[in-house]
Parts: sequence; structure tokens; C-alpha cells
Amino acid sequence: MSRLRRLAADVVRRVEEGQALDEALAAIVPQDLGGRDRAWVQAACYTTVRWYHRLDFILRQLLAKPLKDRRIRALALVGLAQLGHMAVKPHAAVAESVAAAGRRKAWARSLLNAVLRNYLRRRDELEAAADGDYEAAYSHPAWLRRRIEAAWPEDALSILQANNRQAPMTLRVNLQRIEPDAYRRHLAQAGLEARPVPGVPAALILSRPVPVEALPGFAEGWVSVQDAAAQLAASLLDLRPGQRVLDLCAAPGGKSAHMLEICPGLAELVAVDAAAERLEKVRENLQRGGFDTPVTLVCGDARRPRDWWDSRPFDRILIDAPCSATGVIRRHPDIKLLRRDADIAALARTQAEMLAACWPLLREGGCLVYATCSILPEENAGRLTAFLAAREDARVIPINADWGRESDPGRQILPGEREMDGFYYARLERCA
Repeated sequence: MSRLRRLAADVVRRVEEGQALDEALAAIVPQDLGGRDRAWVQAACYTTVRWYHRLDFILRQLLAKPLKDRRIRALALVGLAQLGHMAVKPHAAVAESVAAAGRRKAWARSLLNAVLRNYLRRRDELEAAADGDYEAAYSHPAWLRRRIEAAWPEDALSILQANNRQAPMTLRVNLQRIEPDAYRRHLAQAGLEARPVPGVPAALILSRPVPVEALPGFAEGWVSVQDAAAQLAASLLDLRPGQRVLDLCAAPGGKSAHMLEICPGLAELVAVDAAAERLEKVRENLQRGGFDTPVTLVCGDARRPRDWWDSRPFDRILIDAPCSATGVIRRHPDIKLLRRDADIAALARTQAEMLAACWPLLREGGCLVYATCSILPEENAGRLTAFLAAREDARVIPINADWGRESDPGRQILPGEREMDGFYYARLERCA
């Protein structure tokens, strides 16, 4: 088990250095590692990264001076995560973390043993001190907590708490293949419980996460994994047979597939993404669905449509804009380590460029849906307000729904509402 602690520490160290958590896991964890061990390493990494700012604060209280060895420091953080936030027996967490330091580092074994045992002795005192620290209290960087409190003063506490909870595994049932109630019966036969999401017809939330291979009919395209908030995009497009549709920033393809599921009579779907390797994931997801609609995959920059557009207008456009991803922190806790305050202004500029560049691709009378998985107004309502002020041929199409809240323009879902991720949506029509 000490090997698993070493793997987890190496992943955490990679995240500290700027690598995304899922990429670090893929790079560090051996392919032949058993399923149970792999799940443990993943849980340890997600827990450590999720509570990183709190664990870092506590570790600094336990050290006489900063620990320069990054790997041993990461081992200490993983050890504290086990003791404070995982169902690991204290003696096992301490012993295996100490052993993970290796035989040649006697000083490290001694330090880890002292740090972790000292935490157990002073736990109440240390946790109380963390509760009084601005960053450590809810394990968010100060800049992000300030932005959340400024944008959502009445909801800030619930947002911070939701960000620190593990997100549920949510499914999107392919309504062309099977009805949700029928699929729930298949799940029950497989020993899996699921519940519907109000207002999202194809969504089911599993009572516990499982590998996708355990989902009945997954390989046959009966079901996909997608948060309920993300499932709202396709319905907001108001798709009709015969339409030509553009999906921008399409990877990994969940929204593209959902469009084809709810409107199989589309004339054509064009899916664009700037990353060729991510576009391959779109291809895989669409192939699993076995759709008849013609689909064109394009590797291109949404800000430069002249490089890939064939000059034929689109009836519908979805811009799933690159953003801070502050609405999906519960699924990607590494956002709290990787994102910086200065990123928000840069992302807002990119979003503005995309809107301006792709608006001319929409036919008169067509509908554009702007979506982000952000909860920051600068990327959402503020971005749309600025766009509308600069365009006389754009008008807001109201979103009449019982999910989220009015954002003027558009609607905002906050993390955890109806067990959904934080998403923003706005609908625009191109006028004469």
C-alpha cells in the first residue's frame, strides 16, 4: 500500500506544478494497476487536491520550517488527507505514508511520522485554526473566494460547500433508444439505483458511481455520462429536422451526440474544436451512438472561421465557450490550483472574440446558444450584455425554465442546485 501513497503523491506534485489532475493520473498510474488500487489512488488524489488549501495550511502549522523536498511534502499532504477526509484507519495512514518515503530517506520517514502523529494529537486545535483562515476554511484560493462572494453574496457559502463535495455520476439516456423508466429497470437488474432530475428528461443520477462498462447498453449507445446541467444545451437550441447546426468547442462530443439524439432529422452537424486529439474523442462518442445524420468534424479555431467555414449559414449555433470552469470545481478540484485571477480577463476576451467572429455564420432568424460552465458574471451575463450593446441585429430569446435563476440576460445554475454543475446559458436570435 505504500506504493499507492507514492503514486498519489507523484500525481499531487504534478498538479502543483501545473498539470491537470486527469492528465497527471493518466501519466503516473500504471495501466496494469488493479481496479481497486487504481480507485484508491484516484480517491486519494482527488481528496488531497480538493482540500489542498486547507491541508497546506495545516501542514505549515506542523512544520518548523518550509519543506523543500516536493515529493515528501506531497506525501505529507496525502497523509493528512487520509487522516482528515478519508475512511482510512489512522495507524495505516501513518505507517504506509512513512513507508512510502523509502528506506534511503530516514529523515523523511522520521519527519512524516512526527507530522502525521502530531496532527492526530492536535487535530481539534489545527482544524479550528484552519476554520479561521480565509483560504483554508473552505479550501479555496483567496482570489476565487473573493470573486464568488462578490458575485453571489447570498449564495457564496453554499457554493463553496458544494465545490468541496464529490459530484454525482449523472447519465443521459438516449431517448431514441430507450425511455428513462425502462433504463432504470435495466439498472436495477444490474444492482444499480438511479433517480431522475426534475426538468431534465433524459437525466438519471446514480446512487453510486460505477465504471462505464458496468452500465447496461453503454457500448450500444443507450446511455452516456453527462451532468444534467450540460444536458440542457441541446434542448435550448430548439432543433428542427432539416437544420444545419454548428457546435463550437465541441469536444468531448457529449452535446453533439445529444443534439443527434433529440433531433435525428438534422440536415448536417458541424462540430469544431481547436485540438485534434480532443476532436478524436468527439468522433469516438458519435460512433458509439451510431447516428445517421451527416456529421463534419473540423479542427479549427472558433475565433477564425474564415479558415474553415464554407460560407453556408447555420440555422443553429452552440458556443460552449472556454471559461474558468468555476462551475465544475466539484468534478475538477484541480481548477482551484491551476486557475489564476488574471485568467478571467483573458478568457473573457477570448469569449468576446468567438461571439463576434461566429455571429455572422448564423442565418437571419437563426438561434445561437452561448454556454459556459462558469459562475462568474464577467464570463456570462456581463459578456452577453457587452455583445448585445455592440450589435443591432441581436436580440435575447427568453429562457422560460424552472431551473437556475434569471441572470439578465440568460439563466445561471449554481453548483449543487438540483445536484447539477454550475452552468450559464443565454439564447440569442439574429434579426434583420
